[in-house]
Amino acid sequence: MVRRSAGVLVYRRGAGGVEVLLAHMGGPFWAKKDLGAWSLPKGEIEEGEEAEGAARREFAEELGVPVPDGEWVALGEVRQSGKVVTAWAVEGDLDPADVVPGVFEMEWPPRSGVMREFPEVDRVEWVSLEVAREKLVKGQRGFLDRVAGL
Repeated sequence: MVRRSAGVLVYRRGAGGVEVLLAHMGGPFWAKKDLGAWSLPKGEIEEGEEAEGAARREFAEELGVPVPDGEWVALGEVRQSGKVVTAWAVEGDLDPADVVPGVFEMEWPPRSGVMREFPEVDRVEWVSLEVAREKLVKGQRGFLDRVAGL
């Protein structure tokens, strides 16, 4: 069975063009990585849950703030690391300083038996579409062309 995730890509229009809000993935694996280590806020769709509801829930869990009010525009699906990601774009503005990321727990260092908490995301930034093409994980880059056309 294919794993499915859903997320929201918040965008805004400025003098320099369209910018998107990206989240740098938290935890020790991503700590020293930049290019290809950013994502739109997203997460797994739970059994019986609608994709849009999962996208809204995951955004709030990962960033600690609700999705900005605005029209949801379907961006379709992409394949990322063996799973299918469904996303929507929402035009809005959000101050990265307002983000209070959720946390997850994992064994670290591996095979140590020590459980530690890490932030879901360790920073959030507005970036141009050009910069986003470098920072976003490869599987999600298809969403950028769709946002550019809005």
